[in-house]
Amino acid sequence: MAVSLQALLGFIAWTLFLLVLMEAIRSWLVLTGAVPANGFSPDNAKLSPFMQRLARAHANCVEGLPIFGGLMLLAVVAGRAAVTDPLAWVLLGARVLQSLIHLASTSPAAVTARFTAFAVQMAIAVYWVVGLWQA
Repeated sequence: MAVSLQALLGFIAWTLFLLVLMEAIRSWLVLTGAVPANGFSPDNAKLSPFMQRLARAHANCVEGLPIFGGLMLLAVVAGRAAVTDPLAWVLLGARVLQSLIHLASTSPAAVTARFTAFAVQMAIAVYWVVGLWQA
């Protein structure tokens, strides 16, 4: 399997992990009677700050997957994985780091670090677009 596809699988797995974690916690809250089954909003607004950050971290992954994952998939399908393979793991690492920082804190330093991790992903994506665009 191409490195880009491995990283794409990792991106999908990380997104799924965040979703499973959120739903496991939500299930616990329902089973313990802390929240009724119909008491959840998509952004976890009525829940703890951690749960709100978890919802946003998951949403960030879902929002980024079509762009970052699409570029990796496009490269492999087009036979141009040499463009995305060298930085595919870096992109995944930056995505996981962004999520972990998001889960940990919303302090000014954490927000700056989280944005830096996202900026790395954006720079890689722009680099990939240029590389894939070239003949």
